[in-house]
Amino acid sequence: MIPDYQSLMRPVLECAASGEVRIGDVVDRLADKFQLSEQERDELLPSGKQTRFSNRVHWAKSYLKQAGLVKATRRAHFVITDRGKDALNDNKEINVSYLEKFPEFQEFRSRTKEGDPAELPQSGEVEATATPDEVLRAAHKKINAALSAELLDRVREASPSFFENLIVELLLAMNYGGTSEEAGRALGKTGDDGVDGVIDQDPLGVDQIYIQAKRYAEGNSIGAGAIRDFFGALSLKKAQKGIFVTTSSFSPSAVQTARALGSRIVLIDGVHLARLLIRHNIGCRDEEVLHLKKIDEDFFE
Repeated sequence: MIPDYQSLMRPVLECAASGEVRIGDVVDRLADKFQLSEQERDELLPSGKQTRFSNRVHWAKSYLKQAGLVKATRRAHFVITDRGKDALNDNKEINVSYLEKFPEFQEFRSRTKEGDPAELPQSGEVEATATPDEVLRAAHKKINAALSAELLDRVREASPSFFENLIVELLLAMNYGGTSEEAGRALGKTGDDGVDGVIDQDPLGVDQIYIQAKRYAEGNSIGAGAIRDFFGALSLKKAQKGIFVTTSSFSPSAVQTARALGSRIVLIDGVHLARLLIRHNIGCRDEEVLHLKKIDEDFFE
């Protein structure tokens, strides 16, 4: 029988105890550890693109990462953290309830309280308390929450210039600047006065929006001083509008300062940024499209 993803959390952590591991190798090692049959190893999800066992190992690793028990090192590789080593020494069952004691995991879970895989049927049965539609949409919400967290982690690990170009690419995908190749550009080191990028608001470039991008770690919030500095930079540029983007968050005083300065500065925090990246397929891509059908009442009329 294929173990559920919570039962795989400790084994995944144990695989990383001796050093950096590749997730694909972990899948193979755990398949041997649980003595899965060839049929169980090859059983696919309904999408037909990933095995059920591999999917559950990936979910286990994803949750461990959100709790800070493992961390990514390079593509498809990860290592155990000191917190993860302490968890192994606890000799307690490592599951969602165990991970709840870590603030990072609590914050991750707070983004969507419904649709946790731990609360969804794993063998095909539909819960008595939820309709199939509700289960599907709840699962989709949880998948997007995990993707959002992974996207932000990747962006934080990238270089400042990559982040600045990412913001410009996102705004272009949101149809700012029309079709001109020069509609948006990161200024990088040439951008003085605290401005990291600029994008045309219209196809002709009559009006421009200046960008400030701060690639901060989670928990390191932007203060009111940074907002005032950006406002001053906009004034020097004689700009009417600015967008301040961060991978972390804005302090209450920063939000209040932006409001007091009028509608010239729009704030985009990490959560909002991740949602925009997903919506416009920046840094991610569609893996599968599910079409939900319903009866066409007009046809039968």
